[in-house]
Amino acid sequence: MIKRAAIIGAGVIGAGWAARLLYNGAAVSVFDPAPDAEQNLKEVLANADAAMENLITAPPPARGELTIAKTAAEAAANAQWIIESVPENTARKHEAYSAIEKAAPQDALITSSTSGILPTQLQKTMHNPRRFAVAHPFNPVYLLPLVEVVGGEQTSAQTIEQAAQYCKFVGMHALVVKKEIPAFVADRLLEAVWRESLWLVKDGIATTEEIDDAVRMGFGLRWAQMGVFETYRAGGGKGGMRHFLAQFAPALKWHWSKLTDVPEMDDNLINKIAQQSDEQSGALTMRELEQLRDGNLTAILRALRARNTGAGKTIADYELRLHNESPPPQTKEGALVRTFSRVIPDEWKDHNGHMNESRYLECFTEASDELMRVMGADMNYIRNGKSYFTAETHIRHLDEARAGQRVAADTQVLKAGKKLHLFHFLRRIEKGKQPRLLATGEHLLLHVDLKTRRVCDPSGEVLRKGEELTKMHSSLPRPQGAGRAVGDKP
Repeated sequence: MIKRAAIIGAGVIGAGWAARLLYNGAAVSVFDPAPDAEQNLKEVLANADAAMENLITAPPPARGELTIAKTAAEAAANAQWIIESVPENTARKHEAYSAIEKAAPQDALITSSTSGILPTQLQKTMHNPRRFAVAHPFNPVYLLPLVEVVGGEQTSAQTIEQAAQYCKFVGMHALVVKKEIPAFVADRLLEAVWRESLWLVKDGIATTEEIDDAVRMGFGLRWAQMGVFETYRAGGGKGGMRHFLAQFAPALKWHWSKLTDVPEMDDNLINKIAQQSDEQSGALTMRELEQLRDGNLTAILRALRARNTGAGKTIADYELRLHNESPPPQTKEGALVRTFSRVIPDEWKDHNGHMNESRYLECFTEASDELMRVMGADMNYIRNGKSYFTAETHIRHLDEARAGQRVAADTQVLKAGKKLHLFHFLRRIEKGKQPRLLATGEHLLLHVDLKTRRVCDPSGEVLRKGEELTKMHSSLPRPQGAGRAVGDKP
């Protein structure tokens, strides 16, 4: 667990690191001498909060505390993990490490967010280079899971493992690069596409927008889930990669691209690219463009998570860990159990802009699952061969809900045992206002042996907890609408 972290340099990457660490409960101290650094940090954190609310459904840890430090040494003091994200200038990075090492604990991990400078070059002035590694993330850091972990000649194996584990803890996929090389792995691939894109613009073959369309409407969607080699393997049909190579490898001799050369970045080409880019995206402010990007990435990641593939699997594994580690909801005499809470994402709205009716059921399904977890009927219980199956559901839609609003469900247990009778209240939560009831969901679940697929008694602990909740809720009035059929009066 990361309790204390430091960020040296709060630009786009450093601020993104801060957002991810704060979300995961770490206290973060940030230093950046730029006069607008704190304002930039606040704006990035706001974007990150909105994006993560849409992406993650598991309950996150309690949010970490943010501190703005006056010096790099002040930020690094007492930190477990110190992340350097200053501009790509070796001398400036060496200055930062000098200040960091004077104040940091002896066992603190120090990493650089550099996108291409060799770690051996960066660590050569350090007193303890063994604890240094590169941890190169991708923008936006709070959404994209990939981080390249690269060690230098003096980096210890323990440091590489620690860096990878820290990245995994905050929900990232650590790609450990076995041999250091300028620009590492991902940026070398990106540079190849970037170089060819520059030539296509310079030679008047395509505009910046047309090149972006070629990526986002075509192979970019394949790359998002399968990468390069698996995409081509799938393109080989039944013959797989071998057939693909036999069919297309000769094309490599045709010299379609200019990857061995790069156009001179003179004023004419720079102005041409800048003008086309302004025409393409200039109607949006930078923050609006970031929010559009985050919304699109969130939707893609959620879709991949539902398929448990690619970057979505990293998100799914991270959420499962959060669910398993989060404390169960508090239960007390005469009080409902809070079983669900989230901000309504854009994709949940219908053509009227309201939350689609199917999503009400999704909210109540999550609430039922959480109540089962409170009772002990969690994933381990299911793996041991028993679970609750929903037999009947009745939802009353009482008010509208819109994207961006926070909703929460509270649950009353009417009966537990072989039959689990639940009543959920879904409310809109707004600061300074009374919660507004949006819908109720009444659910009857049957306890089932997963081997025989027959109804059976719950295990002793699940039964005991269910009966305890039933007794705790027995003093509550019977919910209005409980037991009614469609069209019946309350």
